[in-house]
Amino acid sequence: MWHTISMPRLTLRDLELSIFSDGTYPLDGGAFFGVIPKVMWSRKAQSDERNYVQSGLNSLLIRTGKQNVLVETGMGNKLSERMIKFYGQPAQLLANLAAAGIAPDDIDIVINTHLHFDHCGWNTIRSKEGKIVPTFPRAKYYAPEGEWQYARKPSERDSISYIPDNYDPLVQSGQMTLLKGGEEIVPGICVKTFPGHTAHMQAVIVNGQPGTRTIRKGPASAEPHDASFERARLAAAPSAAPEENGASAPDVACYISDLIPTTAHIDITWGMGFDLYPLQTIESKKQYYSRAIPEKWLTVFTHDPTVPWAYVEQDDSGKMVARAV
Repeated sequence: MWHTISMPRLTLRDLELSIFSDGTYPLDGGAFFGVIPKVMWSRKAQSDERNYVQSGLNSLLIRTGKQNVLVETGMGNKLSERMIKFYGQPAQLLANLAAAGIAPDDIDIVINTHLHFDHCGWNTIRSKEGKIVPTFPRAKYYAPEGEWQYARKPSERDSISYIPDNYDPLVQSGQMTLLKGGEEIVPGICVKTFPGHTAHMQAVIVNGQPGTRTIRKGPASAEPHDASFERARLAAAPSAAPEENGASAPDVACYISDLIPTTAHIDITWGMGFDLYPLQTIESKKQYYSRAIPEKWLTVFTHDPTVPWAYVEQDDSGKMVARAV
């Protein structure tokens, strides 16, 4: 498996993108695929005798040349004993980063798409004295403001998904900036709200700066409705630079988070049982695909244990398919 051997890496314009895994964990197949019958989802995901499938914990590291930007921080190592019984606690992200020569002090920016425990667990660690401290001490953290407000008083249905130690100390210290939606974090990296999984979940859109268009594989809303899409489109002007390895080089990549958690969820109507607003999930997917498919965006999958990124395309019959990089 790629997440135990080498981390996938490619170049998008002037940015280097790498996937780093926090490991995999078991997840109930019925919850993972919601109303989709097992007779259908079992064709795409293998389950064990308990009906559990494997879910990945994929973080995206973006090297801009000046800053290291980490999107999502996995499950971390602070789960309660009760939660460990359900999910385990692989806690491999820091070790995988270290294997690539990346220390916590090397991370300049951390972006959380939302604040569920399996997306922001390594935001903080518990010190030897038992104090909650930032895992990445030099980093500026970013997360959706609406998500944080909801996490302060979640519903009974999803309260288990929120662990305040992952974000409250960062907000209180001022190290975490809360986003309205649509902001550009650094040149070439912006966020856009895609409601459905939660009301305020944000995707991270990466387009880099014009000038290069090569691909290299190896180890490793406060603004108008479509403004962040428009920025990405304008920055994605074709370049005549040669492509390597015969692969099609992306102009835009998008960490779409739990809107499309795996390649098995690319169909418009395939959502998770965890989605709070399943009809909005469908509408958000339509909105995303309206740009991602014709403009050939690279989609990064947060929970796919075998395919960290791919191009989503529509075949002649209208079926969504994932084309590997």
